[in-house]
Amino acid sequence: AILTATTQAMNNPARQAYVNDVSSPETLPNAIALASIAQNASRIVGPPLAGLIALLLIAATPLFYGHMFINAKDAPFALAMTLLLFGLVLALEAYPRPGFATNAIFGLGLGLALGTRIMGGMTALYMILPMAVIVAHDMRESGFKPAVGALGVFVLRLVPGLILAYAAMALVWPWSVIDPLNPIRAIEYFSHFFEKPWKEMFAGQVIAVPDMPRTYLLVKLPEIVIVLGVAGLAGAIAAQFRRRLPASRRAALLLVAMAVVIPIAIAIATRPAMYNGIRHFLFLLPPVCVLGGLAGGALMTWLAERSRIAAIAAGIAILAGLALPLSAMIGLHPFQYTFFNMTAGGVRAADKSYMLDYWGLSFKQATDELLGVLDEQGIQTPEGRRWIVAVCGPHPPAEVRLGDDFITTWNTKGADFALMLGEFYCAEPKAPELVRIEREGVVYARVYDLRGRNIPDLFTLPPVQ
Repeated sequence: AILTATTQAMNNPARQAYVNDVSSPETLPNAIALASIAQNASRIVGPPLAGLIALLLIAATPLFYGHMFINAKDAPFALAMTLLLFGLVLALEAYPRPGFATNAIFGLGLGLALGTRIMGGMTALYMILPMAVIVAHDMRESGFKPAVGALGVFVLRLVPGLILAYAAMALVWPWSVIDPLNPIRAIEYFSHFFEKPWKEMFAGQVIAVPDMPRTYLLVKLPEIVIVLGVAGLAGAIAAQFRRRLPASRRAALLLVAMAVVIPIAIAIATRPAMYNGIRHFLFLLPPVCVLGGLAGGALMTWLAERSRIAAIAAGIAILAGLALPLSAMIGLHPFQYTFFNMTAGGVRAADKSYMLDYWGLSFKQATDELLGVLDEQGIQTPEGRRWIVAVCGPHPPAEVRLGDDFITTWNTKGADFALMLGEFYCAEPKAPELVRIEREGVVYARVYDLRGRNIPDLFTLPPVQ
């Protein structure tokens, strides 16, 4: 499933990223695989119920669910990073002698993560504190030399996994092995914003993408995920002071916490460009949901030992928290990735303050309905030329869905139709409206009839073309 998604991203990114139908069968196994990995990771380091709650949290996260079916780069990377995190949890649980299966999971996850996005190498930072917990424990229990010896055995045991990782990276990113220094060159290249800067809407302000605030995740995640995720993070840190817990278990809990804390700390320190609704941070959501599952599972277990009624009440509260985003997902289908929580006022309020359908996913439905209108009215393609469609928004989804009888352009002059996203940078032409795509009372896209009309511009702001 990982290889399929990654290969698609390498071979045909524009088509995969913009126009895949949400029912696309090749993406569903990726969603199932990721949820299963996260569930098993939760069950290893927490009570059995933690796995179920983590699974439900992932399934009820519209941002993640939506991207699983349209994002040809960040979603496979999130899956690879989750597989890698699972392998590292297994390795810590088996310290200092991880077995063959653990090595295979670790190596495959690391190789696919690096091969998809070079920043997968940051997972080395995740292991620093967990390893310190184990080594410090071993030093107290058996002394310096045995502790160092066990650490050496652990590292040597993971060498086959590192070899497998290199092979997997070469498979999905051949350029990385043409020259051994190429991965380093990639790190240097991607450490700076390498595209022509543009502006997006955040909290009602038009902001250049390199200056986007770091609080984007707080308005894109369901409240239940934030609450349980923060509680789980606090619990994983507090577990480090519970000496009755085995060192390997405390290290595994700390590892999951570091998988959330370190990327956020790096983002705060280095201030990378955070655009497109924080899609580059999708890989954070599985460990957040794992922590949430641990918190929910621990709470339910603790309450069940004291009061059955209290445990039932807590379970109802969690289900109610899950029902809110699930209801929104149904209403937004298939544009779940545009979800905003009630901190931002939901999608309807966020429409005036944030960008929703920045990828132009609604263009698929809008162009399909335009074709239906032309067919119903018996309007034929102009003789000797093709239809000209002025597009405000990303062009690839429109180009692919409209087909060979249409030409897309940024210029309204001579255009027959205008295909407009409902975003702040798109104007509302004074022309007959043929198609309107709405969800939750918010206009996602429109199609206008420009034939015989002079429309000066598509944009309220200059576009980046």
